[in-house]
Amino acid sequence: MKVYVLDKGIVMAGKGWEIKEKLKEYQDQYEYVNDWVRDVHRQTLAKRVK
Repeated sequence: MKVYVLDKGIVMAGKGWEIKEKLKEYQDQYEYVNDWVRDVHRQTLAKRVK
């Protein structure tokens, strides 16, 4: 299973059951995909600054 976080969304590649499990995992942390994307981009910006 692969998860690609792009500028405006998420691309998931894998079997259907894998994608469903990954979405269930992230629904506890994020209400919307947009929140997930923003959080990932904030983390990468923080790493670049250091």
